[in-house]
Amino acid sequence: MKILIVEDEASLQELMTKALRKEGYVVENAVDYDSAIEKLSVYTYDCVLLDIMLPGGSGLDILEHVRKLDKKLNVIIISAKDSIDDKVRGLELGADDYLAKPFHLSELVARMRSVARRSRNDGDFAYRLGNVALEPDSGRVTVDGKEVLLLKKEFDILAYLMQRPGHLVDKVVLAEAVWGDHVDQADNFQFVYAQMKNLRRKLEEAGADIEIKSIYGFGYKLV
Repeated sequence: MKILIVEDEASLQELMTKALRKEGYVVENAVDYDSAIEKLSVYTYDCVLLDIMLPGGSGLDILEHVRKLDKKLNVIIISAKDSIDDKVRGLELGADDYLAKPFHLSELVARMRSVARRSRNDGDFAYRLGNVALEPDSGRVTVDGKEVLLLKKEFDILAYLMQRPGHLVDKVVLAEAVWGDHVDQADNFQFVYAQMKNLRRKLEEAGADIEIKSIYGFGYKLV
């Protein structure tokens, strides 16, 4: 899962980033209104942790902007402003949850997992396609009930594709989701090709009835 933290308080941003990366998430940061709008317009995220009071503008305006872009991502508002009006407006604008400062990092992680589960497969804890099941919380992948051992990036690639079965996925977008923003500036994508080759081999050897197809000049499709 790729997360954008929109928070201008440096110490809190650092703590959140470390905690979430420890959980295995890809984490990017924005420190003000303008940088958040720029990142959300250019890059793709699964979840945004959004402060309301930001230099240059309101987090609620960012939320409204995101929903107008019709980007399907989870948004958790994180703010010291604990007024009912802010909560109501945030939820009406499409926020998935609201967490008031100060909070424990363990609660933040738990809230993120809860929001992800509600939006995933009608609450199922795993992504399932054919005889393959992927459990984001435990980091397990099974084929016909037998576990397949994947490296972290292989798991992240499969998780991203299993959320988009049958969809064309641009290799640059996939790389950004797994390795983070600015990977699009890389000279080549050999690191993606290498991980993809190993992932395909492991799935084939395990007898998976799903296949990751290469679409020449574009990227990949999971079928």
